[in-house]
Amino acid sequence: MSYDDKYLAFEEMYEANSSTDPSYVVSEIVKLCSKQALNQFGARLIPVFYYTIFLLSYLGNGLVLFIIYKFEKLSTLTNIFLLNLVLSNLLFATSLPFWATYHLSEWIFGVALCKMVSSAYFIGFYSSILFLTLMTFDRYLAVVHAVAAAKSRKKAYAITASVAVWCISIVASVKLVFQDVGKSLFNGLTCDESGYSESTMERWRLVTYYQQFLLFFLLPLTMVMYCYISITIPILSTRLKEKCRAIKVVFVIIFTFFACCTPYNIVILLRALQVTSKEEDLCSDLESLDYALYVTRNIAYLYCCISPVFYTFVGKKFQSHFRRLMAKKIPCLKRHMSTSSQSTRSSSQRTHSAYEY
Repeated sequence: MSYDDKYLAFEEMYEANSSTDPSYVVSEIVKLCSKQALNQFGARLIPVFYYTIFLLSYLGNGLVLFIIYKFEKLSTLTNIFLLNLVLSNLLFATSLPFWATYHLSEWIFGVALCKMVSSAYFIGFYSSILFLTLMTFDRYLAVVHAVAAAKSRKKAYAITASVAVWCISIVASVKLVFQDVGKSLFNGLTCDESGYSESTMERWRLVTYYQQFLLFFLLPLTMVMYCYISITIPILSTRLKEKCRAIKVVFVIIFTFFACCTPYNIVILLRALQVTSKEEDLCSDLESLDYALYVTRNIAYLYCCISPVFYTFVGKKFQSHFRRLMAKKIPCLKRHMSTSSQSTRSSSQRTHSAYEY
């Protein structure tokens, strides 16, 4: 039960106890956990953090999107998945300025934007995780099952898989039906789950917590570990180590993602266990978990602006495209590019498409 609900319950009990009927008097202690300090902490930290992530995400993802448009074609599966990953990151980042303003004061954007911004927030976040997992699985097929995958890894396969990811993300965001603008006694207008009984909301929170942990963390983690173990073993036994740059790039990206998201998902699991236990926790314990959620959630969101950096500055193809892009602005780079391209031309021509990135 939220702080506002407990306050209302206390107020109703107080009015009942003020009546002339002494049978309404109860000895039960009503625990009120104020979250004013937590809200002040969020109002100071979150807006700056969200605006920073928004700017970095649009700069990083926008750069990758421009490179794809300028130098690449959507004929390869990797670029199709990469394009969808960038779009999901941009969709998620679009919601952050609204949440930043919300934490500064209250929800001032109305009911329609409450639902639209929440949709961008959840669908973008969920699809980003799934596209990262899908890209890893595609690398696994291209390397471990290269012969069999050559027949199935077509453009239609990439489009179908991408549509499936977006559909799963939309279905997983079904709790958006509860999202509405409400009135809080202490925080003004809110954009949150409301309009249903507390028991119904508690069940849906549990569904959301376990869905986040199992479907969008534990399952992707298991798939990624299996794929990379399966990829690494045959490669280490061959002489293809110079062709593994693509695998190393994706591995770094996935590792960074889980390093950012593991603390957040552990806190989510703890909150689910807390709701399931039905035990009255101390206010200090509840507040500590809320603080941990604030911090770890923001670390998880950082990945939206970190992943494009790896694609642009670690991926070999994107390094080349980025240098070509900068050479138009800085003429002195052209001479360096011509000499470096000649020295690496022979090795790049021998690179198999399954390893190219």
